[in-house]
Amino acid sequence: MSFLRRRSAATPTGPDFDVLAMDPGDWPGNLGAGLLPAPDGSCQGVFLRYDLFGGRGPAMIIGNLPEGSPARELADGEAPFEVTQLLAALGNEDPVRVVETEDTPVMHDDNLLIVRRIKVSEDRVSCAQFDRSDGVLVTIASWDRPITDELYRLLKPLPAELFQQG
Repeated sequence: MSFLRRRSAATPTGPDFDVLAMDPGDWPGNLGAGLLPAPDGSCQGVFLRYDLFGGRGPAMIIGNLPEGSPARELADGEAPFEVTQLLAALGNEDPVRVVETEDTPVMHDDNLLIVRRIKVSEDRVSCAQFDRSDGVLVTIASWDRPITDELYRLLKPLPAELFQQG
C-alpha cells in the first residue's frame, strides 16, 4: 500500500490517534489517504477517500480530526471539510452549505454514538459526524448514497503500520 507512505520527512510521521475507517479489504474499489499536517509536523487529521471501480469517481470520504485541528473550525453554515473535499474530487465547484442537522443515537459495537446527520444544500451528498471518546471527530461524506446504520458496523481502527514511513 505504497500510496499511504510519506514522501518526505517534512510530512507528519503519522497520526498519534487511531484512524477509524473501513478496512481497505472491505471496500470493492480503490482507497486513497491523506494527512493534514500542522506547521510543527504533527498530524492534524487523516482523510480516507474510497473510490469505486471503473473510474466512477469517489464514493465516500471519511475524515478523522483530533481536537485542535484547524479543519474542525467551521463558520456558521459552513460544510465540513470532508464534504468540500468530496465535491472538489468530483469536480463540483458549486458552493455548498449546511441546511440542517439532526442528532441520532446509533450503536457501534457496545458503544452508543450520538451521530449528527448533516443535510447540505447539495442533495446528492450525505454527511454524518460523531465524536469519539478520545476527542477525535469522525466525519463521513458520501456521494449519491445514503449513510445507513450498517456502515457504522464496518468502521474500525486501521493498523498504525499503514501510516508509517517504509
